[in-house]
Amino acid sequence: MLPRVKICCIQNEEEARLAIACGASALGLVGAMPSGPGPIPDEVIGRVAATVPPPIATFLLTSETTAAGIAAQHARCRTSVIQLCDHLPSSIYAELRALLPAIKLVQVVHVEGPESVEYALAAAEHVDALLLDSGRLSLAVRELGGTGRVHDWKLSRQIRDQARVPIFLAGGLRPENVRRALVAVQPFGLDLCSGVRTNDRLDEAKLRAFMAAIA
Repeated sequence: MLPRVKICCIQNEEEARLAIACGASALGLVGAMPSGPGPIPDEVIGRVAATVPPPIATFLLTSETTAAGIAAQHARCRTSVIQLCDHLPSSIYAELRALLPAIKLVQVVHVEGPESVEYALAAAEHVDALLLDSGRLSLAVRELGGTGRVHDWKLSRQIRDQARVPIFLAGGLRPENVRRALVAVQPFGLDLCSGVRTNDRLDEAKLRAFMAAIA
């Protein structure tokens, strides 16, 4: 089965339509972040999400770290999925389920070392999917995604083989390396941003090349 493709950093309705036309299964809409590309105001996220037809999923990328803050942001954005970009304590998931019972939760795991595997497997018990990315949480300004860097796919494969939920692979994916990534990790889905953009705009030629590379 071909992997699902999530196009992240969508900026407006035009980019959403282009991503869907090229075969995207999901769109990522980036809220306020401490660093990284693509953040747009919550009101724009809500406007774009409202135009996306099912079964295309809309992901709100949030850097909020409290259940109340996440739920309040979702109320403004109304996406079908929440992507939790920071590493969170396990206690928060039950709170989120109570506040947002119909909304899917995807936990980002920033794969930095073996400890990331342990965190991922613990988080997988509480969420609907994991997204393995290449951020760095130890920096003074935390990187929560959008780095364009490839991480250690061997660690990602360990997570993929042991987790009980679907895995999305992110981090520096491009037409030139995506086949290697698929062989190495065998994820359920792929998540990309910088690899299909030129001058901060979604590049149709790059996007179609990426889709052709995984066909």
